[in-house]
Amino acid sequence: MEKELMAAVLSAAVLAVAPVAPALAQQDPPAAKSAPAKPEQPNVAEFDKQAAQIQENMRKMQDQMDKIRKTQDPQERQKLLQEHATTMQSTMAMMHGMRGPGMMGCCGGTPMGGGHMMGGGPMMGWGQMRGYYSKLTPEQMKQRQYMMDQYMGMQQMMMNQMMQHQNMSAQPPR
Repeated sequence: MEKELMAAVLSAAVLAVAPVAPALAQQDPPAAKSAPAKPEQPNVAEFDKQAAQIQENMRKMQDQMDKIRKTQDPQERQKLLQEHATTMQSTMAMMHGMRGPGMMGCCGGTPMGGGHMMGGGPMMGWGQMRGYYSKLTPEQMKQRQYMMDQYMGMQQMMMNQMMQHQNMSAQPPR
């Protein structure tokens, strides 16, 4: 009985450590960590292309919202609200895709800190980002700032659409 219990405890310990072992094996050797890593060049042209598509979706969402406001038919209103929600979801997915490497991404190929702010772990502070930004050229810094400024505006428009959608969903048709 003791041997079975010991085997179960040992198996549990091995299984608990097993997912960590490959991660430890994949870590860079100390010499590679000290070598300066060159940040990935931002792709402003691709960013602008995706931003234009997002802007088009924003116009589409605003048109959908105008139709929702004008409709008197409750069934038509529900259909339009569903179409608006679908457009919002696809637009949010496009915006999320913009944060990858080569666009606005950073931090070793993970999008803006690997999503730490969305519950994936501790938030990234300047301590973790300092090394990344200190390696950017002035031109790369300008490109990152341009993309961030554009992205923040898109986020604000998306929040406005979400608020309008919520308000329209709560109001009965006129």
